[in-house]
Amino acid sequence: MPLHPVASGLEARILHQAEAARDEIAAFCGELIRIPTVNPPGENYRDCAAFFGGRLAAAGFEVTFDDPPAETCPPGSAAYPRQNVIGRLESPVQDGGRRLHLNGHLDVVPPGAGWTTDPFAGEVRDGSVWGRGASDMKGGIAASFFAAEVLRRAGARLGGTLEISGTADEETGGHAGVAWLAESGQIARDTDAVIIPEPFGSHRVCVGHRGVYWFRVVADGEVAHGSMPFLGRNAITDLAPLLEEIRTEWVPELAARRTAVPVIPDGARSATINVNSIRGGQAGAGTESPQVPDRAELVADRRFLPEEGLEAVRAEVARRVADCAGQEPGRRYRIEELLAVEPVQTPPGSLATEAVRYGVRGALGVEVEEVASPGTYDHKHFARIAGVPDCVAYGPGILELAHRPDEHCPVDELVRSTGALALAAAAVLGAS
Repeated sequence: MPLHPVASGLEARILHQAEAARDEIAAFCGELIRIPTVNPPGENYRDCAAFFGGRLAAAGFEVTFDDPPAETCPPGSAAYPRQNVIGRLESPVQDGGRRLHLNGHLDVVPPGAGWTTDPFAGEVRDGSVWGRGASDMKGGIAASFFAAEVLRRAGARLGGTLEISGTADEETGGHAGVAWLAESGQIARDTDAVIIPEPFGSHRVCVGHRGVYWFRVVADGEVAHGSMPFLGRNAITDLAPLLEEIRTEWVPELAARRTAVPVIPDGARSATINVNSIRGGQAGAGTESPQVPDRAELVADRRFLPEEGLEAVRAEVARRVADCAGQEPGRRYRIEELLAVEPVQTPPGSLATEAVRYGVRGALGVEVEEVASPGTYDHKHFARIAGVPDCVAYGPGILELAHRPDEHCPVDELVRSTGALALAAAAVLGAS
């Protein structure tokens, strides 16, 4: 589908209004950061949705709040109610027209240690907004909202429907967020394009992501008195050879597999495996005791390339785990599958990609760089559940700062992305 032409005078007004809103955009990002929507466990969703929804309503959007059903939420989340918010701005000049959806997730990961500043102060200093979520992705939410606001301030009359959503649980899979909204029909199948302002930087558009296969390997042993370990079988000791095999054999072999897809950073163009956790002890015991441990487990995160495919990865994991177990009589491993997500890729020449290309050219004066993500994000749910393949990620921030101490987002990034998103929206929907 072709872009709608945007008059040069309107384009100039849009970019002028984006620059004029510099301090407001940074302040709004800081306000969002000061609502600590830490997930897990999923804190303060309602407060953040109410704040964001209030701003959308004040800007003329029709706002809907959604409480996802319990079965979509993580176990134990009853004390942390999930909520999504969607704002819709219908065209004032015509019925129908295209539908553009800008989606951002409300949740942030826990701050962790190592900060030199308050992670939830939302402070603006040294040309950046500081705090957990500044880049991933409350900066993106701020840019989305102000893209709509600068269009209004520039006097643009849109020829289609603009939607902006703030959703739950992206950091833990998005099942109560975008996945639920797609399953329940609240994300329309006639949506023409989706832009998710994840922090890939104002000069990049992300057109897909690698696949993920999370699995748990459980080693089963036999309990015995700790003073007579020879009468039992130590599950922790049994798990050690698999850990060593992952480190010395799997990791280098996977590093040699490279994709043609432009995944960033460069190390993520290879297949990878990461051991996320290790636990061991007596099955069902709350404390340690003088016994031989009869259970040990590891959780591994296998990121795979489009060229590999999920079924091949699943079979390879099963084979390698079985081979390692078979190296010693009595060693027993079980595999429990935790998460499987296929890679996704935006169709070449998509409306969303070309709109972002136009927006970046106008706002930054450069050609956009097409990249793919090392990790998954809600693109997968828009493509596979909502049935909207025309989805990209484009937003402000520094990807390498996501989930790290002293996360921040340069204000220049916020302003440039706001301008580019506004131009992209005008080009998708038509604006006069």
